Amino acid sequence: MLISLIVAMDRNRGIGLDGRVPWRLSDDLRLFKRLTMGHTLIQGRITWESIGKALPGRRMVVLTRQADYVVPEGVVVCGSLSDALDLARVAGDDEAFIGGGEAVYRKALPLADRIYLTYVDAEVKTDTYFPTFDESNWAARTLLEQPADERNEFAFRTALFERSDKEER
Repeated sequence: MLISLIVAMDRNRGIGLDGRVPWRLSDDLRLFKRLTMGHTLIQGRITWESIGKALPGRRMVVLTRQADYVVPEGVVVCGSLSDALDLARVAGDDEAFIGGGEAVYRKALPLADRIYLTYVDAEVKTDTYFPTFDESNWAARTLLEQPADERNEFAFRTALFERSDKEER
């Protein structure tokens, strides 16, 4: 099973502010939906709460250490990233997606096979950041380039990074 991180960040690696995404990029959301549809989507509790609902067509997993954390029917709570990935494997998923936040990305980055990374052409106020990684260990190709328009607050480019150092992990 492939482990894929999916993230949008600004020029300073910022990904969120006060538990929310600090921009509106409809075409990036459309790509997010297309890529994650039919797969397991693993998110930390704060990211889950910022969305506020289960996304249809995906197996939603919320990571939290709160043993009594309540989620809607059909959403699964896991206490560790390892348990969440095991759940995706048992379900037969061929690609599990990690959708944030910062702490979850940090834990998942060493395990990742792919990173779907949207570069937002802006510097906005943020309080959470995507971790740095050695891009020389990854092969990248552009998936989408989008100028700012009425649906997209900022121009952005989405790249797919595929790990090229798999044997070294």
